[in-house]
Amino acid sequence: MRKYIIHSIFLFSVIAIIVSCQNQETIDLQNYMSNGKDIYKAKCQNCHGENGEGLGQLAPPLTDSVFLIANKNRLACIIKNGVNETLVIHGKEYREKMPAFPELADIDVAQVMVYVTNSFGNKQGFVPYNQVSTQLQNCK
Repeated sequence: MRKYIIHSIFLFSVIAIIVSCQNQETIDLQNYMSNGKDIYKAKCQNCHGENGEGLGQLAPPLTDSVFLIANKNRLACIIKNGVNETLVIHGKEYREKMPAFPELADIDVAQVMVYVTNSFGNKQGFVPYNQVSTQLQNCK
């Protein structure tokens, strides 16, 4: 009986370790999501809403995966430098200028970008800092 209990405890411990192990990308995604949410609340939520619903005709919703996917290589530049062009989201035109956030470091932009593209019904996965940093260097 004692041998059975020891064997069961060992087996349970091994299973718990295997289940709790996460790969580095999953850990990074969780960290980016947490930090990105804080940045979003401070910089973006006032216009884009707590749930990414937007602000009437003034600020577009962030719930359109089609727009986010189609503009994935531009998102970092939009976040950092703002945008002053008409955007079509969910078939509606948005003409208001989005302000720039030049004070955001590249890592901040990466984290808020990951948060937005994985919240509000979006599921686009992890984008590493170095990829976002490269995108920011190529902004027009």
